[in-house]
Formats: sequence, C-alpha cells, structure tokens
Amino acid sequence: MIEKRHLTPFVDWPEDLVLVLASRSPRRAELLTVAGIPHEVVPAGSVEEELAASLTGLHHDPAAYAVALAVAKAGDVAAGMPGRLVLGADTVVVIEGDILEKPADRREAVRLVSRLEGRKHIVISAVALVGGPAGDTPVVAHEETEVEFLPLDPGTIERYVATGEPMDKAGAYGIQGYGAMMVRGVRGCYFNVMGLPLARLGELLNGVLA
Repeated sequence: MIEKRHLTPFVDWPEDLVLVLASRSPRRAELLTVAGIPHEVVPAGSVEEELAASLTGLHHDPAAYAVALAVAKAGDVAAGMPGRLVLGADTVVVIEGDILEKPADRREAVRLVSRLEGRKHIVISAVALVGGPAGDTPVVAHEETEVEFLPLDPGTIERYVATGEPMDKAGAYGIQGYGAMMVRGVRGCYFNVMGLPLARLGELLNGVLA
C-alpha cells in the first residue's frame, strides 16, 4: 500500500493506482517523483519514429503535432496494459514556425543551438492520459513556454555540444543541466521546458480521477 504522506497533496490519488509513464525520458520520471505521483516506466516502442514520419502535414501546427505523438506513445503502451492509466508526453521546440526536435548527430546539434542563440523560442509539451480511469478516449492538453537564450559564440556552442547533453533533447539543449547557463529568461512553466508541465498534468489527473 502506498503511504499517503508520499503522495502529491494536489491530486486525490487512489491508494492502489500507479501511473504508467510511456517515455524513455529520465527527466519526466524524475519530475513525477518530485511531484509525488506513483509511477512505473514502460517506454513506447518505435511508434514515435514511425508516426513522426507520417505527421509532416502537421508541422504547421506544432501543438497538434506534439499532442499526436503523446497520444501515440500512450496508446501504444496502453494497448499492452489493459486497465492501466498510461501517460504519454512529447516536447518540441519551435522557432519561426519550424519544429526543432532531437538532433541526429553532433553537427546538427551545433546547428540547432546556433539557431536558438541570442533569440526567443517556444517550447511545447503535450501530455495524454489513456486507459484506466481515463477510458479509451485520450485526455490531452499541452503547455507553451517562451525561452530566451543569451548570445553565444561558436566556440561556446561547440563546447556545449561536446558535453553530450544536447543529443537526446528537443532543440538540442537541456535547461536543467549545463544548458541553464544559456538561458536569459523563461516566461511560463519551467517544468514544461524540461518535458513535463506538472501543473497542467495535475489538472488532467484531477479531472480523470474525480
């Protein structure tokens, strides 16, 4: 039995419920732990890569694109875990209407950070709940946060990319790591930039568990 004192005080959490996180992101798992949400991690399969290739028509609508990917991840895991409440999430970085996802290699990481340096951009994270108390119809939401980078010289960008931190992150940076020193300011939910808008997720969970 889960002890109540370990649970979030912001969601009336059933004692026997453990959320399934359909994500490989260690940051999302860490944020769920910080928020006091019991969970286990069951990453989705190759559905993200397969679906991303088919959603190029949604690139004009980054929020819809992120939501579609979050729903796909949650649905993929929920299909193999009937009766369980599954959380899918996806994060994209948007500048001038272009979606910047995870870099394929070091060269692309340098290009992405170079495009963001000294400028403002938008981070969109979408969340989707499927299965269990949420039912078969996905319950979805997304959050948008504005981030502004300091001006950076090419050498600094090269050194940052050499740390390896950008390689598994949308937009090729992590605000919770070395990348924090590039950020002049954040307007909106900080945790959204990390990949999981906790306040928005809490609202969804309260609606599903009511």
